[in-house]
Amino acid sequence: MRVNLPHMNKEIPYNYFDERDYQFVSCYRRSFTYKASWAGKRVLADFDGVMAYAEVYLNGKLVGSHKGGYTPFAVDLTAGLAPGENTLVVKVDSTERPDIPPFGYVIDYLCYGGMYRDTYLRIVDPVYIENVFAKPKAVLGEKKALETTVFLTNTTSEEQSLTVGVKLLHEGKLIAEGSHIAVAEPGKSTVDIVLSGLAGIKLWDIDDPNLYDVEVSIADTQGVKDSCFTRIGFREAVVKPDGFYLNGRKVMLRGLNRHQAFPYVGYAMPPRVQRKDADILKYELSLNAVRTSHYPQSPHFLDRCDEIGLLVFEEIPGWQHIGDKDWQAVACENVREMIKRDWNHPSIFLWGVRINESQDCHEFYKETNRIARELDPTRQTAGVRYIEGSDFLEDVYTMNDFIHSGGELVLRDPKQVTKTAGYVPYMVTEFNGHMFPTKRFDQEERVVEHALRHLRVHNQAGLDPHISGAFGWCAFDYNTHYDFGSGDRICYHGVMDMFRIPKYAAHFYGSQVDPHVRPVLEPATRWSRGDRSIGGVLPLVIFTNCDKVRIKLQGRDVGEFYPAKARYPGVPYPPVVIDQMEIGEWGLEWFDGEFIGIVDGEEVISKKYAAAPVATKLVTIPDDLELKADGMDATRVVFMVVDQAGNPLPYLTDAIEFELEGPGAIIGPRQTALIGGAIATWVRAAEEEGAITLRGRTPRFESETVEIKVRK
Repeated sequence: MRVNLPHMNKEIPYNYFDERDYQFVSCYRRSFTYKASWAGKRVLADFDGVMAYAEVYLNGKLVGSHKGGYTPFAVDLTAGLAPGENTLVVKVDSTERPDIPPFGYVIDYLCYGGMYRDTYLRIVDPVYIENVFAKPKAVLGEKKALETTVFLTNTTSEEQSLTVGVKLLHEGKLIAEGSHIAVAEPGKSTVDIVLSGLAGIKLWDIDDPNLYDVEVSIADTQGVKDSCFTRIGFREAVVKPDGFYLNGRKVMLRGLNRHQAFPYVGYAMPPRVQRKDADILKYELSLNAVRTSHYPQSPHFLDRCDEIGLLVFEEIPGWQHIGDKDWQAVACENVREMIKRDWNHPSIFLWGVRINESQDCHEFYKETNRIARELDPTRQTAGVRYIEGSDFLEDVYTMNDFIHSGGELVLRDPKQVTKTAGYVPYMVTEFNGHMFPTKRFDQEERVVEHALRHLRVHNQAGLDPHISGAFGWCAFDYNTHYDFGSGDRICYHGVMDMFRIPKYAAHFYGSQVDPHVRPVLEPATRWSRGDRSIGGVLPLVIFTNCDKVRIKLQGRDVGEFYPAKARYPGVPYPPVVIDQMEIGEWGLEWFDGEFIGIVDGEEVISKKYAAAPVATKLVTIPDDLELKADGMDATRVVFMVVDQAGNPLPYLTDAIEFELEGPGAIIGPRQTALIGGAIATWVRAAEEEGAITLRGRTPRFESETVEIKVRK
């Protein structure tokens, strides 16, 4: 079977499947022809991610292996190459091997299987650049500096004299450059080059993420032998006992945890889809930070975080379990591989070097911290736990605080958790989640309470000067093992579902943005008389960033209502909460409703509700209208049945069929059912150009046709 990467070894249903279905050994084979231009060079195969154990064979001989599915590795193919055709085979063991993190005990997420990230052939000279670590210095001074460490590999048996050059560029314009004559010893060596006196450098910030390009080259008397590029940002990010500071400015971190999982194909989504998740977090959920729970995530996702100013807390693979010494050695290697892969990302401000929610293990975590600090002294370390008084070896005490269960107790005092004499750098890394699982189509009281719990925790965190931020659990629903979640292999813990369709909790996050950037008005109601216990819609919560909200019933003004600033002073934009409003008694007529958001005295946004909603139209919402003809590019299209006021119908479960024509394919089933009145599918482009047409059909409606251009 011919496949394109990224690839999951076996597609799975949305829910109620056996997670053992993809836990098997598979082989990926690729033949290629040796080129004459490769003579005298090194040929390497780079693997961004293979789940979970890989053995690489060239022409029938084992040439390399790797344990761990979340970090990259390279295999030198040079010695085994033959003239003419060569065959590369990757044997992939996707079973949950107890010698590889995160496996060894139960895990509250799925790791899927296959070669789910990119793979490349890399052709280099015998002396080549292995890696580059570009470290901005004195970033808050008028004159800044850049210290670049160049990691060289010399595969010859002799010293090589080289000129190592570094250029700093901004939007293609040369800012500074420097070079150094170096002798590369056989094996591994490093060269440090400092560019100093840098004036006019713009800082990387969450609101203005300025990026710079660093170009590194090595040359001998015959010319340039190798070069590479990386992107950086000049910024200072540090967690202190009194909060988080970005470039000297105190910033309250408001984040969510993200699993990189998608329906049907698990982790195996291409760059566009990975990048889209970052956009959703930043622009739809108005976050300034994300935690990559519980493993290093797609490089494409991190690239996008750099570009849009989304801070990242990245951590090693694991969930509660700590294995034996060999297992721990693999985890230590995960620390090295994670940091070496990602140390140039300005978005990453914190390294997670502890297995999520594990017990203390002094020597193990002493070593993970040592590795991180030795490799990257520019960033702090953290270790996520759920226990009080834990062995504090990291720079930041990060705590999963699930104390809030709907009552008055919302977050613990940091000193109660750390058991330290004074306050230390502290961050809440999970809350809510399993304490209140919520489906998008749950009854109104539950989805409202779910949203309020996220609001309450962020409000409390914002009021405590010793809490630098809070990361809710979690952004998106995700697949899990049978012994977690709702038994159908899904944890419904997200503020959005697996298709990235929002629940009410998403609207709380989305409302935390300046209304002049994007006005938000999201009443947390189905606007029905009897969905809640006893009936009615009060108390009515309206997630908004507007100055006030005007409400009309059947076209009649009933009042203007203001944000509950006294109740929720810890968040930038509290919701409007209406406890009393003349809206009619049980058994009497129910009215159409209209909500109007007002900013600076102007009506800027409105939303209407029908008293008697009727399914009216099947609408389509595509993320993109153009794809690359590369056989792997993909985009999401949301299908939603709405009523006469344009609102989704949360209890509609009609069947839907996707009809696609042209150079592309549906990811997942063509025939399925709406979930809470909506669903999404992803469309994958083929390798030929043309136009994809896509429409949805239910028993009652046919959507408009979406046309997606596919171009080289």
